[in-house]
Amino acid sequence: MTTGRERVAADAEARGIPVEFIERMRASSLEEAAQILGITPADIVKSLVVRRHDGSYLFALVPGDRQISWAKLRAVVGVNKLRLPEAELALEATGYERGTITPLGSTTAWPVFADERIAGKRVSMGAGEHGYSLFVQADDLVRGLDATLVDITEAL
Repeated sequence: MTTGRERVAADAEARGIPVEFIERMRASSLEEAAQILGITPADIVKSLVVRRHDGSYLFALVPGDRQISWAKLRAVVGVNKLRLPEAELALEATGYERGTITPLGSTTAWPVFADERIAGKRVSMGAGEHGYSLFVQADDLVRGLDATLVDITEAL
């Protein structure tokens, strides 16, 4: 059985996205993870699984110092109902536990919407399993995932 990290690496390679895995101690918050990695919270991208009214999902890639703007995301997606699913549904939709979620290697390739503030940056994100972070150039990630780069966030 392959690990989450192996699924992420294989998918990234297939999409031509160079990635780097960093082993780190488990963090209890995004701020703690940033401190461990020596970066700012804005340089960590949260991969949020969002459920549509019809039961399908999408990924929202959000800088760690911001949160989803539901109004902006609904407008971009063209729906009037979106929500964050329970942890069990997110696991079922992606194959990853919360805190490790990434669109790379997800059990289903859901559409990806990335906040425009990640453009041009080297970012860290979930690596498919606890105890690791993935580093990637956001532009490579957006290109490789055919993500929609748009303003979908607001200040915390």
